[in-house]
Amino acid sequence: MRKYKLLVAVVNYGVARKAVKAAKQAGAEGGTTLLGEGTGGHKVSEVLGIDLEPEKEIILILIDESKLEVVLQAVISAARLDKSGRGIAFVLDVSRVAGICHLGAPVEIPEQNPGGMEMVKDGEEVLYDLIVTIVNKGDSEKVVDASKRAGAEGGTILFGRGTGIHENARLFGIPIEPEKEIVLTLIERQKSGKVLEAIINETDLNKPGKGIAFVLEVERVAGINRQLNRMVRKMLSESSPR
Repeated sequence: MRKYKLLVAVVNYGVARKAVKAAKQAGAEGGTTLLGEGTGGHKVSEVLGIDLEPEKEIILILIDESKLEVVLQAVISAARLDKSGRGIAFVLDVSRVAGICHLGAPVEIPEQNPGGMEMVKDGEEVLYDLIVTIVNKGDSEKVVDASKRAGAEGGTILFGRGTGIHENARLFGIPIEPEKEIVLTLIERQKSGKVLEAIINETDLNKPGKGIAFVLEVERVAGINRQLNRMVRKMLSESSPR
């Protein structure tokens, strides 16, 4: 069974294209780039005496563990991350993957509790997963709707551009990087398999070029009031017509 890692690189604006190209040459399938702002200690630009927070590009690269070191070194070299102030890179473990059927990698979805019911006692620690789904522009609502039907509370949608092997559109001979939508779904771990399966079925991730999804284990969570959520669900169930 193949194991996968998520390589995350935060680089200066304009560097992502070069870094992703190097990663693909080193064996990666592609990457997804997001835009952000940097607030690190190397911020020195000023306009009329006002500090500017430089724009950053965040690169997400899902990579076979066996290729990780080669791809990581390629990204470090291309983005010059060995130099101070150039950016950072880190690696996260991935527990499950979908949307890479062209690699012949099966998706393992663990069995759920009967009926998808929550089997956690009061006072017991609840473990969470983060499902990251990267789909073509316009498909994020399908991901959110499928997730909610499978038991998720909702999701957060981000926007980026993709550079995968199935994307080769051109305009006047110039390669076009299609827009992507990234959906972040925080879900209780015992429900993550059911939610992932719903996402796969709704967005056809078992077909090439439709997107990818992967699951990251979350160590700590803040901002979730489980008791309030239970009360709301109970009130809704009691008020619904029988």
